[in-house]
Amino acid sequence: MAHWKTLRAAFAGFLLAVVVTGCDVNAVPRLDEQAKASWSQVLNQYQRRSDLIPNLVEAVRGYAKQEQETLVKVTEARAKATQMQLPADVTSNPQAFHEFEQNQAALGGALARLLVVAEQYPELKSNQNFLALQSQLEGTENRIAVARRDYIQAVQAYNTQIRTIPGRWVAAVLYPDAKPKETFTISEQAQEAPKVKF
Repeated sequence: MAHWKTLRAAFAGFLLAVVVTGCDVNAVPRLDEQAKASWSQVLNQYQRRSDLIPNLVEAVRGYAKQEQETLVKVTEARAKATQMQLPADVTSNPQAFHEFEQNQAALGGALARLLVVAEQYPELKSNQNFLALQSQLEGTENRIAVARRDYIQAVQAYNTQIRTIPGRWVAAVLYPDAKPKETFTISEQAQEAPKVKF
């Protein structure tokens, strides 16, 4: 009889080990760390863009003195985006995340207007410093898009893990502080199809 109890206990232990191994109890923290690393890369690319802006503004300022309003808007948008204090929980705080996203979108819009202004000055368009800065900015915008895509994919994996079974059970028991993370959205203006007039 004691032999059967020992055998049952061993079988139950083996079954529990198989279930725990199959559940991948480390998936939640592993995916959380992946999302955090992807978020850091997003911030890194936004910082790179922010660092390029003063040089770009100065290059345009030398040629387009009458475009002060555009230059001021770019400078103000950059200041607002870089001075925002991000809380530690920004990726799981919808309000802070949305505010960050709006500030970065405003900065992107101001930069787009600055580049449109630059198109009106042939001498500026041929200036090597401006061309180099414009190229770096375009490359940075591409890096931002890639970093955002990677973050979105990491958040999708993490959120799926903590919302589906068995990951949901593992998270509830072992990682009760695991919260869904926010992801980027697109503004309503960007969702509208552009109007083409001939």
